[in-house]
Amino acid sequence: MPYKPQPEPGKTVYQPDVQITRLGDKIGDPAKPADFPDHILRFRNDRWDQSVGLDGLSDEAWLSHFGRFEPLADNLDPPLALRYHGHQFRNYNPEIGDGRGFLFAQLRDDRQRLMDLGTKGSGTTPWSRTGDGRLTLKGAVREILATEMLEALGVHTSKTFAVVETGEQLARGDEPSPTRSAVMTRLSHSHIRIGTFQRIAYEKNETLMLQLVEYCLKHYYGGVQTDDPATELFAKVAEEVAKLAGAYMTAGFVHGVLNTDNINITGESFDYGPWRFTPYWEPGFTAAYFDHEGLYCFARQPEALHWNLAQLASALRLISDSEPLVATLEGFPKAYGTAFTEHFCWRLGIESEGFESDRDLVVAAEKGLAEKTVQIDRFFFDWGKTANLASPDDNSPEFSEFRALIAGRTRTRKPVSGYWQKPEPCSMHIEEVEAIWTAIAEDDDWTILSQKIIDIRDMGSALRNG
Repeated sequence: MPYKPQPEPGKTVYQPDVQITRLGDKIGDPAKPADFPDHILRFRNDRWDQSVGLDGLSDEAWLSHFGRFEPLADNLDPPLALRYHGHQFRNYNPEIGDGRGFLFAQLRDDRQRLMDLGTKGSGTTPWSRTGDGRLTLKGAVREILATEMLEALGVHTSKTFAVVETGEQLARGDEPSPTRSAVMTRLSHSHIRIGTFQRIAYEKNETLMLQLVEYCLKHYYGGVQTDDPATELFAKVAEEVAKLAGAYMTAGFVHGVLNTDNINITGESFDYGPWRFTPYWEPGFTAAYFDHEGLYCFARQPEALHWNLAQLASALRLISDSEPLVATLEGFPKAYGTAFTEHFCWRLGIESEGFESDRDLVVAAEKGLAEKTVQIDRFFFDWGKTANLASPDDNSPEFSEFRALIAGRTRTRKPVSGYWQKPEPCSMHIEEVEAIWTAIAEDDDWTILSQKIIDIRDMGSALRNG
């Protein structure tokens, strides 16, 4: 089935639906929000607030709920810091959990999906260890940019829902200090991670494992359909994670920290720390300065996600046989390849013709891009706006094979949006991220960020609709 991006947000009424507490008190721990000295609203998501019925809130109410964390009506009180373990750069860590965030609320969206509102930088929790539980304002700004850009590029991602500056000065060893602080709220389709299952397996709690499996199937995958729910869930998660891997590659995105505690059970990308977009098709491009071995570099992300799925399979062996889990794992490379080629065709604006045909086209494009004569965003922009695929604007020799293969393809969209008439594509490379932050840090100028969000959403609309 050809790739289709997530639907645009629709409008609904507020529908609280707290389900997480049905899993008992071992899934998370009560948390208390920090008492911040100041609350300045810096960002509210005016696209996605309507999807969960919160668009009618005033700015003051927004600050009350997403700065002071006064509970939403009929919702979690107190919030919960969720428990999990995880492999961090392939080293197992049983001492982690929500250390600077918590699950604040659960509610239904316009498609009746169960959604989570979770925080980052909301203060210490039982799992903070030596951390201060805070978030830098720069970190919050970077997450706005990451989620907006990924959403526009068709990647299934959490949404930055709110950012509130909090008036504290934070000390950080890896950036200039002291620096401004913020608290962020994200909207996600689940906060359950692979690491959540790892913790339960570590504790050998079969009852809770089965409850969690059934919870995830019921609320994220339409219900339990077989008499082997663990295998059923694993197959569905693997399919979604394969799509995520393919979308990352097409977007030229490097998450930076693909640990098992950062992989959502719905395959939704979230938790953006040292992310970057690689300007060129550079397999070894890394985002995290501490990723010395390139474990999570651009080209190794599908491998990393496959490895993480193996850790989920290992955890699910607590209540399932190995054979069907292994069979799903072995099918991941093909599932990833299909997802990657379909997403690649979508960004080009052409019809997918099946894996074999699409693979040849994508391999030819990769060969051309590997020469680094053109940046990734420029490549997709130029070919995306070409009305006649038989007579493209790009006549460079490194794309001769690609040009021959795309010539007979069918357009799925007409490049009629004003975006395609712009002189440059919308990109999000580190230099621009730093320039946006510098304007805020030095002059408290938020206009550049606001304009960039407008430009990103304009690109997203053009990719969806032409």
